[in-house]
Amino acid sequence: MPTVLITGANRGLGLEFCRQYAEKSWDVVACCRNPAQASELNELSQRYTSIQIEALDVAHFDQIDNLSTKLSDTSIDVLINNAGIYGDHNNHGFGQLDYQAWLNTLIVNTQGPIKMAEAFLPQINRGNKKLIVNISSLMGSLADNGSGGSILYRSSKAALNAAMKSLSFDLKSQGIGVLIFHPGWVKTDMGGANALIDSKTSVGGMCTVIDNFTLAQSGVFIKYDGKAMPW
Repeated sequence: MPTVLITGANRGLGLEFCRQYAEKSWDVVACCRNPAQASELNELSQRYTSIQIEALDVAHFDQIDNLSTKLSDTSIDVLINNAGIYGDHNNHGFGQLDYQAWLNTLIVNTQGPIKMAEAFLPQINRGNKKLIVNISSLMGSLADNGSGGSILYRSSKAALNAAMKSLSFDLKSQGIGVLIFHPGWVKTDMGGANALIDSKTSVGGMCTVIDNFTLAQSGVFIKYDGKAMPW
């Protein structure tokens, strides 16, 4: 069976990725910060024995290294860097920026995914699909920014896009691909109740793109439905 490793798997898009891949009989390594509190994920793992839950906070790189060591004999077909935080808060816009919160946002949203790619590169190399998937946002697009605000989140996703674009070139000779997704405006804890689509629609679209991925597409920034996004 192919294997997918998913960060931020306890809710929202991450949980839906776990559900859809488990339904397709993939082995799923579902990572989240507090497995004991991840009630929906635990319920899902009782329905699908192919789901393996692991504790992981992507802001702590020693935890990433330790998990890679634990899974040293595992072949990973698809790594999905889904864990992320918004970071911005009311009353902390320009003029009152919270620089520690900004640093934390960059660590989780930008450095964490790169560290995951580094730490799990041997396992990805052994997989058949050899694909690193990153859940970014249209808010990381410089070309699309016509409203300003959300400095912490925008900058972290723009940096993720830039880093993963570089990684797509660095890893291409090894046959490893990189995808950068805008998942759409999704009804999750981060997206809110007024969002346009549900997580099932978003993840279903991204899974279709993943299924049909070829190395020629590596480094693209695309919407969940396959539409190209502006940089």
